[in-house]
Amino acid sequence: MAVTDSNSSCCDPEESPVSCCKVESIISIDERGQMVLPKEVRDKAGIRAGDKMALISWERDGKVCCFSLIAIEEFSDIVKGRLKPLMQEIL
Repeated sequence: MAVTDSNSSCCDPEESPVSCCKVESIISIDERGQMVLPKEVRDKAGIRAGDKMALISWERDGKVCCFSLIAIEEFSDIVKGRLKPLMQEIL
C-alpha cells in the first residue's frame, strides 16, 4: 500500500492515478457562457452555493484541451505544498 502525503490531493496530477478520473455527466453551455453542475455531482463533491472553485486549464498545441474544477481550499493546499519546499530552499 502506498504512503500518501497529508498535503497531497486527489486533484494533484502528479499524485493521482489516471484511473480516478471518469466522465460524471455531459453539460451544456448557455448563450451567456454559463453551465450547471448537476445536483448529483454537487452533492457527491460537497459543493454548496457560494463555494469558491479554481478553474484550471491545460493546453495542448496552443489550445485549451481540458478543464478541472478544484475547491479553493484544496487548491490553496496544493499551492502551499509546492511553494513550501521552494521557500525553504531560498531562505
